[in-house]
Amino acid sequence: MDSQQFREFGKAAIDMVADYLDNIRKLDVLPSVEPGYLLKALPEDAPEQPEQWQDVLKDFSENIIPGVTHWHSPRFHAFYPTGSSYPSLVGNILSDGLGVIGFSWMSSPACTELEVVTLNWLGKLLGLPEEFLNCSKGPGGGVIQGSASEATLVGLLVAKEKMVRKLLKNNPSLDEGIIKSKLIAYTSDQCNSSVEKAGLLGSMKMRLLKADADGRLRGETLKTAFEEDRAQGLIPCYVVANLGTTGTCAFDPLYELGPICNEEDVWLHVDAAYAGTAFICPEYRHLMKGVEYADSFDVNAHKWMQVHFDCSAMWVKNGYDLINTFDVQRIYLDDVKTDIKIPDYRHWQMPLGRRFRALKLWTVLRINGAEGIRSHIRNQISLAQYFAKLVQNDNRFIVEPEPSMGLVCFRLKDGDIMTKRLLENITEKKQIYMVAATYRGRYIIRFVICSRLTTTEDVDFSWKIIKAEADLTCSNNVITKSKIPAINLQETISSCEKSK
Repeated sequence: MDSQQFREFGKAAIDMVADYLDNIRKLDVLPSVEPGYLLKALPEDAPEQPEQWQDVLKDFSENIIPGVTHWHSPRFHAFYPTGSSYPSLVGNILSDGLGVIGFSWMSSPACTELEVVTLNWLGKLLGLPEEFLNCSKGPGGGVIQGSASEATLVGLLVAKEKMVRKLLKNNPSLDEGIIKSKLIAYTSDQCNSSVEKAGLLGSMKMRLLKADADGRLRGETLKTAFEEDRAQGLIPCYVVANLGTTGTCAFDPLYELGPICNEEDVWLHVDAAYAGTAFICPEYRHLMKGVEYADSFDVNAHKWMQVHFDCSAMWVKNGYDLINTFDVQRIYLDDVKTDIKIPDYRHWQMPLGRRFRALKLWTVLRINGAEGIRSHIRNQISLAQYFAKLVQNDNRFIVEPEPSMGLVCFRLKDGDIMTKRLLENITEKKQIYMVAATYRGRYIIRFVICSRLTTTEDVDFSWKIIKAEADLTCSNNVITKSKIPAINLQETISSCEKSK
């Protein structure tokens, strides 16, 4: 393919994407395909001869699109948002067009320095303490990881190495393997599955501590866990606090957890993957009170900030902790020496190579501005509040817990079985998509404002579907109950006595 064909192919693909997003409301959120559909539709072997790009787009339209779950549909209300915007798309195109692998400064100076600039911008917008920023006098700074999962694992590995080094320095006679076998990490039982997985990947036991009735991990619970484990000869090493849990978007009190971690010299990582973006709005920053105690902080710009996956912004107080953990030298990796404070990002992550991800963050911040992002966040929260009122006005439903950010959780008063049946029936229709969670032992349905395209009319559409399906589900339940003959308990007991 030459440059002219690329221009034609690229323009046609952009038109197709724009048309897709303009018409996304016409598509069911969930696909109507069976497992293996694409395996049957596509050839078993790669083509021997070149094919025309027109045929590629034709197959994309006819075979790929029918099997897509439409994450950017205004009727997609599952999980949490995944970022999307035209500025981000352009940033991705520019990044892919340059195709640099920015593991060191010399491998592409702009790749490293734009990441420093954008993460300083973003850190200031979020209201992070200055010591987390590269522009501070200290060793702190930001780095773009692939995901919050990756950031959590990076934090765990760094905490592990730092604790081992400290203990060996204090007592060189200790065995490193024995130390590592005793290290233990902690988080809430409301954490994302990726936090627990970090413990598996990092070979460190991860204790899931019971959250309070509102889904928050409290300081007293953590302190008790530390005492219990130290009494067993274990070594507390790593704590992951959640600012916006996956199930109910609860916020752990950093002001309680932080002092305990600092006193015990335990690494505190803050997972603010979804809700962290809201801290761009000053009115929500009280939810991260105590963040100054944290050692690392992560927010997924690729969730609520309209930046495409993958772009997870992670800040640390001390970049040397990462370097001491991940520094592996080779002569071909020697870089330019400078007095200017510029991070060597290959030491701040698990892989060596890295894409020019800062470009899409840069384009989104430039084109939207801070005010544009604030407006987006506030609008989505107001849409969630609007939906909550619709549900609260229907006496068959209960909204609980209190709506948080863009998330509303609700259930039928008729109980867990009926609520589960309602969600299953709605999912089967494929017009809207939600997923379940639990709250205080009850089965609840999560409704999240996800798409940047969502309007009040879209919320009304989704509520109409939910309400209509509730009508059917509840009426069927009444019919089913009416068909079951009433049981006289006393007669049953008497009959049993006679049979004896």
